[in-house]
Amino acid sequence: MRNLLPVLTASCLITSVQADEGMWTYDNFPAAAVREKLGVDITTAWLDRVRLNTVRLANCTASFVSGRGLILTNNHCIEACLAENSSKQRSLVEDGFLARKGEEEIRCASQIADVLVEMQDITAELAKVTAGVADAAANEARKRRQTELEQDCEKRSGKRGKAAPLKCETVTLYNGGQYFLYKYRRYSDVRLVFALETAIGAFGGDPDNFQFPRWSLDMGLLRAYENGKPVSVTNPLHIDFNGPAAGSPVFVSGHPGSTDRQLTIAELKLMRDVDLPRGLQRASELRGRYIQFSNGGAEQRRITQEPLNTLENGIKVRRKLLDALHEDGLLAQKQAEADTLRSKVAARPDLAAGFGDPWGDIAKATEQARALNNEMTFLEFQAGFNSRLLRQARTLVRAAEERKKPNTERLREFTDASLPLIEQTLAANVPVYPEMERLTLAFGLERMREWLGPDHPVVRDLLVKDSPNSLAERLVAGTTLADPAVRVALFKGGAAAVESSTDPMIVLARSVDARARAVRKQYEDEVEAPTRTASERIARARFALFGTAVYPDATFTLRLNYGTVQGWNENGKPVEPFTRLAGVFSRATDQAPFRVPDSWTKVRDTLDMSTPFCISTNNDIVGGNSGSPLLNARGDIVGLLFDGNIHSISGSYWFDTAKNRSIAVHPAIMREALGKVYRATEVLKELEAR
Repeated sequence: MRNLLPVLTASCLITSVQADEGMWTYDNFPAAAVREKLGVDITTAWLDRVRLNTVRLANCTASFVSGRGLILTNNHCIEACLAENSSKQRSLVEDGFLARKGEEEIRCASQIADVLVEMQDITAELAKVTAGVADAAANEARKRRQTELEQDCEKRSGKRGKAAPLKCETVTLYNGGQYFLYKYRRYSDVRLVFALETAIGAFGGDPDNFQFPRWSLDMGLLRAYENGKPVSVTNPLHIDFNGPAAGSPVFVSGHPGSTDRQLTIAELKLMRDVDLPRGLQRASELRGRYIQFSNGGAEQRRITQEPLNTLENGIKVRRKLLDALHEDGLLAQKQAEADTLRSKVAARPDLAAGFGDPWGDIAKATEQARALNNEMTFLEFQAGFNSRLLRQARTLVRAAEERKKPNTERLREFTDASLPLIEQTLAANVPVYPEMERLTLAFGLERMREWLGPDHPVVRDLLVKDSPNSLAERLVAGTTLADPAVRVALFKGGAAAVESSTDPMIVLARSVDARARAVRKQYEDEVEAPTRTASERIARARFALFGTAVYPDATFTLRLNYGTVQGWNENGKPVEPFTRLAGVFSRATDQAPFRVPDSWTKVRDTLDMSTPFCISTNNDIVGGNSGSPLLNARGDIVGLLFDGNIHSISGSYWFDTAKNRSIAVHPAIMREALGKVYRATEVLKELEAR
């Protein structure tokens, strides 16, 4: 049985320090424990430098690696940018890209780069507006105050000289035990510098995904611009191309997407019984349709490649998460943790007063979540309207409606703080392929009819005269939303423009919005609100007993964790922590995903086959950490995180110190590739400069 590490009990506080577990916020990093265990002194100056050079992209993590705004991340993190700048005739995903001069760098129209510059604790501020208020009203009051704080923060930051206003975001930690205001410097002009062919950037493809040994050179380079010039970075991170030694201490700075280690049994069962299996069923069927479509020829393969890669990765993750939730030890552990906390609260009259039964309250809320799941999934989360253009239509319809309201009364995703990114995304000149739009939209409509039933009012209104295929065909043929100029004009035109539009995608989005909003409001009042209130009661008790000696769940906000370079034991056999270049050629076949690209085979005789390729460490990471720098004690980059082993997927629920491993690209193979394969001389000089 796996070593299931406690999360709440007093023994957890000892075990979590002994293991290399924990996604720590920068204001609460356990520097003393690291000093005692690893002999490394992590100073405030070290933390500040690493924090200011760790970048949050729209979908991943990255880091500044030169004084001219050069950004290092994963190849798969920039795949969307590659697809945006591709066509049916030429795929940058397949072919890769290199800008040898600044003027050749390509704009990633929908990408952003955020750097965390300040953190402010606002827990007390939000506690004031929710004290003594019923669940639903407290939920609304909390959101209003969050918007007010963000709005005030951005206004005040815009008055500080010539610098652009900061982007301010309220962050929930410890399931509501703490709230922070995170302040970011945002760069919205991000350009592509270097990307590999997918044959080597994702060598091994889906069969090797979440596996080790590994030979995937998953690296890419972007550059941040401001006012038309590369961003000036005063003290960037440097790459130590020698990499780390086995057993050496290493640190990961990044933005882990989400973990669920503090959820209750009822919430985990909801995921196990409803969310994961239903999502897997839809994703697996859609994958089959993508594959069938891609088999139609080279053009179909090119336009399907990026979404299929993303979908296959998600399927593997969901499958292993579901496996983890079927392990009896997990739920038993969660029950033991809850029982321990209950007993400790009961022994403290100051905590027991008004504590009630938050676990029971959450269990009741999850029953309502089960009842609302189908409508939330297909209407509000738009699984029934699986189309890029229809999602943009919904954004335009809701933005027009929400902007009529005072900022504090809007849906949170349409506050003033969110509008610039919405406009940037709508204006992005991203290629739209009608055949793919028809495929995905028809599929979504079919599944919505299946799960909501043909007599559901929305389904009947849409399909009383049409089939899913004919409706998808008519909508895609009739819309003009593929033109970014049309989308921007509707956005700038506001309610008058959107309400008078006869574009069929806009008409459909308007027709279903009322029902989608209604089910969302019901969910917020009957599921989200009581769950948040109960979770905060648990969190307050946890804080009173343990303080911040435990780390919060991941929330795609900046974290730092520590570990060492090491392999593990799999079925009685040791797995070494390094792979080497020779393994690529010995593993290669003549067919994808194990075909080595021609650019490598042509120079094979010049390559050093002993070059380290990938690294295994015991750092605690999840999705979102893709592109995170792996750092040594000096704060130099000694690796580039891109994946975990198969055991790491269950890290969403617990950390198995014996088998949970992260995987990074070794910097030596980056230099070998840039110098000998791609002749990227200027880029390599920039990376090597100190």
